[in-house]
Amino acid sequence: MTDQSPKNVLFISYDGMTDPLGQSQVIPYLLGLSKAGYSIFLLSCEKKEVFEQNRDNIQLVLNTGNITWTPISYTKKPPVVSTLLDISRLVRKAKEIHMRHNIQLVHTRPGVPALVGLWMKRKLGVKFLNDIREFYADSRVEGGMWDTGNPLYKSIYNYFKRKENQAVAESDGIVCLTYAAENIIKNWKEFKKGTPLEVIPCSADLQLFDATNINIEEKTSIENELNIQPTDLIVSYLGSIGGWYLTDEMMQFCKVLIEKMPAVKLLFISPHRHDAIRAAASKYGIAAEKILIRKAVRQQVPLLLSLSQYSIFFIKPCYSKQSSSPTKHGEIMAMGIPLITNSGVGDVQSIVEKYQSGIVIQEFTAENYKNAVAEISAGKQFDSNHIRQGAKEFYSLESAVSKYISIYNSIFKQ
Repeated sequence: MTDQSPKNVLFISYDGMTDPLGQSQVIPYLLGLSKAGYSIFLLSCEKKEVFEQNRDNIQLVLNTGNITWTPISYTKKPPVVSTLLDISRLVRKAKEIHMRHNIQLVHTRPGVPALVGLWMKRKLGVKFLNDIREFYADSRVEGGMWDTGNPLYKSIYNYFKRKENQAVAESDGIVCLTYAAENIIKNWKEFKKGTPLEVIPCSADLQLFDATNINIEEKTSIENELNIQPTDLIVSYLGSIGGWYLTDEMMQFCKVLIEKMPAVKLLFISPHRHDAIRAAASKYGIAAEKILIRKAVRQQVPLLLSLSQYSIFFIKPCYSKQSSSPTKHGEIMAMGIPLITNSGVGDVQSIVEKYQSGIVIQEFTAENYKNAVAEISAGKQFDSNHIRQGAKEFYSLESAVSKYISIYNSIFKQ
């Protein structure tokens, strides 16, 4: 930036910086923006247990970017009332930060933070960057969190839809995660032509997720620990199960795969619900010895992924998931591992097809499963280097930060 006047930005997050999502999908961007000359102020809601464990480490990281962090506690109970309390406290803190530091731009994710951003735009005259990382209200309904058959949740849904529309209409800039979402947003009547809009997918840490950095001795050790034989074909699954992730459909597919290729074993790199994984496998007749499960801290994930020849995730295809960019997709590609996935989720299919980085199942049917398994059993070839290069092109942090700098500059020039 050539203009040397202060550029004070407040980023508001309902996710904690001491949570994994804050560490992977907030802090890296803010450090890049700080390096570009913006003065970053960060307001986040922190969950007590992980906050106490990780606060000092996160503070040290933020200090490297001269980021001023104001953490407040996240409240979970009682439902609805706790959220109203959080909104009230976020508004109060945001106002305090503005009065003290003359905030010129507020940058928020959807849902609760966007309510505060819209309030700052209207009441304090602060420019507003609306970072639409999901179609929030619809995702709550389609994900089963808000039952619109209940009058209370129906009214909450209607409220957030109304506020989402207002936020789009009054934004000084918009970010979304996918080109699918961009097409949808541009067709909303509330979207004003000329509003700066950037597509910035969830970036991957390409230095951490790099197969060339894997220690061979450590890899051999964990293969022995898990009883992985040289003839085994390992299919990994990374992350939590349940929710948007279709465990039953994945197990149905894997049953077909194992019947065709008995050497297949399934490696779940999952933080919890291990009994549920085993139960789902048993439900579809997958032998217990075919299921390998490991819990891992983030630094251990690349090593565990490196054990696999394929990785799999099936996500519920629905309207709100058009806005979704699964973080694990970039991480899997960065490791050069081909993916088995489904259509109807954000840009996943187009990315897989563009970079020839996996197999996409169009429908959850036996016929589609058999066709995909036939490709795998026939020894379909994938180029790991080409897949990793695709991750560099599409999911790099440098590209994401560059796009954020571009939209920040556009807003400040208005």
